[in-house]
Amino acid sequence: MNLAPDMNELLARARADLRMGVPVLISGPDPVLILAAETLTPERLTQVQTLDAMPVLTITSQRAKTLKVVAYDGDLARIELPNGCNAAWISAIADPSDDLRVPMKGPLKSQRGGSSASHRLAIRLIKSAQLLPAALVVAIANPHKIAHDNALTILDLAVCEHLLTALSPLHAVINAGLPIKASEHGKLHVMRPEDGSEEHYAIEIGRPARNLPVLTRLHSACFTGDVLGSLKCDCGAQLTAALAQMGDEGQGVLLYLNQEGRGIGLANKMRAYSLQDQGFDTVEANHRLGFEDDERDFRIGTDILKSMGFSAVRLLTNNPKKLKMMAACGLVVSERVPLKVGKNRYNQKYLSVKASKSGHLF
Repeated sequence: MNLAPDMNELLARARADLRMGVPVLISGPDPVLILAAETLTPERLTQVQTLDAMPVLTITSQRAKTLKVVAYDGDLARIELPNGCNAAWISAIADPSDDLRVPMKGPLKSQRGGSSASHRLAIRLIKSAQLLPAALVVAIANPHKIAHDNALTILDLAVCEHLLTALSPLHAVINAGLPIKASEHGKLHVMRPEDGSEEHYAIEIGRPARNLPVLTRLHSACFTGDVLGSLKCDCGAQLTAALAQMGDEGQGVLLYLNQEGRGIGLANKMRAYSLQDQGFDTVEANHRLGFEDDERDFRIGTDILKSMGFSAVRLLTNNPKKLKMMAACGLVVSERVPLKVGKNRYNQKYLSVKASKSGHLF
């Protein structure tokens, strides 16, 4: 009998560990110990510094551009820690909240040469935990002894690279009738990924034919817009309008994907809002945090639609990337249905930047 967790379960455990500040060990050709810079404590840093190794701070190339650091590895930079480095210094490199108050962080020296595969996996894993994309990475000579002595989670480099790149299979949990304001003939489907990440939902209106293009909206969760009625975005208005149109037509499917803040999570989205208050636009704010313009994975939506029996859609969207993604994943997009609602004096700049920098159609 083997009751040990499999790699998917270890990944879920690793995410929780990193969010609580617990180190995770990545085994492979170049084994390393990783900690999330955001949750690193002074005590944990002191313990790491007693190891016979030289820690480095790994950040994304987007964050490196802000800090004027050369990203020799292309998509990331490995920064050597200066003498006397403390947890506050590491936090300041990872978190842009005080960049304007203390713009000079360096001089910073980035490493070149050698393998960066484990560092890249560390960033991917920390992003999947919705933390700031910065990792303290420590090369380990005897990884299994350290892991065993400290009961650390061990992840295999090659297996985790595959799992974090591939789309986790989704499984239908339950569906039930749910009359809503837009339509009394609603049904809510709950979908659960195998990798332990957040569930996603499909709201089915009426009984759409599976052999015809279905009116569809891929809607990313937006707590501030959908629940609080935020005027900084157009998300809440788009959600209401999409459901209303489906109700008027008597059928449709709205996919509610838990990818808050374009996939960076609510906490990081609020960090981006704070940077916007300092004068940066929505794209610049994401880049200063170390993220790409958009970190969402829209393949989730196509998988849900296929599992429900649909092969063609009339897509309610202003985002051409969604059209290309659906076609690339084997769904026919018979029509783009514009969704131009929610513009106000608070979000005019935001919508303008989405059009000029992200290609949205308004």
